[in-house]
Amino acid sequence: MTPRLVVRGLRKAFGPTRALAGVDFDVLPGEVHALVGENGAGKSTLVKVLSGALRADAGDIELDGTPYRPTTPLDGARRGVAMVYQELSLVPHLDVAENILLGREPTRLGLLNRGEMRRRAADALATLGHPGVSLDAPVRRLPIAIQQLVEIGRAISQPGIRVLILDEPTSSLTAQDVERLFATIRRLENDNLSVIYISHVLEEVGRIADRVTVLRDGSTVATSAVQQLSPSAIISMMAGRDIAEIFPRSPHAPGAVVLEVRNLAGGEKPLSAGFDLRAGEVLGIGGLVGAGRTELLRAIFGLDPVRRGTVKVHAHAGPASPWRRLEQGVGLLSEDRKREGLALALSIRDNLTLSKLTNLGPLGLVWPGRQASVAASWMTRLGIRAESPDQPVQQLSGGNQQKVALARLLYHGVDVLLLDEPTRGIDVASKAQIYELIDQLARAGKAVLMVSSYLPELLGVCDRVAVMSRGRLGAARPVAGLTEHAVLTEAIGTA
Repeated sequence: MTPRLVVRGLRKAFGPTRALAGVDFDVLPGEVHALVGENGAGKSTLVKVLSGALRADAGDIELDGTPYRPTTPLDGARRGVAMVYQELSLVPHLDVAENILLGREPTRLGLLNRGEMRRRAADALATLGHPGVSLDAPVRRLPIAIQQLVEIGRAISQPGIRVLILDEPTSSLTAQDVERLFATIRRLENDNLSVIYISHVLEEVGRIADRVTVLRDGSTVATSAVQQLSPSAIISMMAGRDIAEIFPRSPHAPGAVVLEVRNLAGGEKPLSAGFDLRAGEVLGIGGLVGAGRTELLRAIFGLDPVRRGTVKVHAHAGPASPWRRLEQGVGLLSEDRKREGLALALSIRDNLTLSKLTNLGPLGLVWPGRQASVAASWMTRLGIRAESPDQPVQQLSGGNQQKVALARLLYHGVDVLLLDEPTRGIDVASKAQIYELIDQLARAGKAVLMVSSYLPELLGVCDRVAVMSRGRLGAARPVAGLTEHAVLTEAIGTA
């Protein structure tokens, strides 16, 4: 079969940094082709070149046998290559239909044809299995999962689409929405559309992809049928080394209760939550997206209002501001590191020390040299890969950005860590490093409360797991007596 898309010797550099050092792969018509690799392996740069957002320095690309060098994303889309980025690019104040047809609005006699716009938008959402989404709803008011579906709907509504590139498309979707997306991908595959699928979740790759290409350090390591590569083999090729254990399991010795939550209710969610968190343990919170898990952490940290119930940290009881929680030893790692967890334009040293500028100079002053020295020390401890403490955080990979956010909490000296989806959007090797760090923190006596949508992660990292369903938190139970099926059943509310 003649390939739909052929990439040969693709290279791209940003100054002295080589993002692509020679990428070769091809995609067949009606094929789902997965791209995997660690953060920084070159996946994002590659798909930006394919979509027209970047121009390659060298190499050749062919689309259905014709040279393909898009000058802009619009040029790429017009030639049949549509891109859906992990970071949403919707216009918040516009409604669903306007976002789906943005830049391609149908007209009649020079006037906007809203009826035709709504019909096309409805067709796209019906294809995704979501015909009930309101076409008139402003996108800013929709849950993040529905926003992601609107983004995908915009891509598949593009006339003449031949290649669809999906970058971490399930990162904000519920299990049910993932199944709907996979069903849509299979329908598109049957319609002879080529899909390039980027994901850090190897279980997804094994389920949906026909072939997989592994990238490392900007180069192609291997391309193979998915069935011929085990997850451990893919991980080893991605990392360039064997990763013996993804989920480290060390004996923890839980101590005194450091966080006590009783009958907690927030503004809208949670409706009711209660648990004890002990020093030296990892307590996981499972449940579906929208169940109220994030709202629970935000209420504990003081970001969201507490309507009823109590939160007690050590000897401190009652409501408190985020700053007061930090002073009490509680730190929050947001699920949205780019918008809430980090100041992307600032340097690593500024981000790492932002919440605690004392002891960085005399008389309350901040000496840049001392600040950089502190940051460098934490970069070494957590294995943050960067050129220097002065490098802007926005230039780092997702895994290294997450380590910077964690390093800030540890530098501040917190002993209760509220981690909301701590490994979302980072590669397998970086996930293993985060898991090892969480294990080390628990062994050192830190208390960790971790929200995760990834069931193997919950059962592999945590000592106990409590499941939230429709705003209500169930009892925490030891992981030894839990299965993924049991957790999912309780999350759906059919237990």
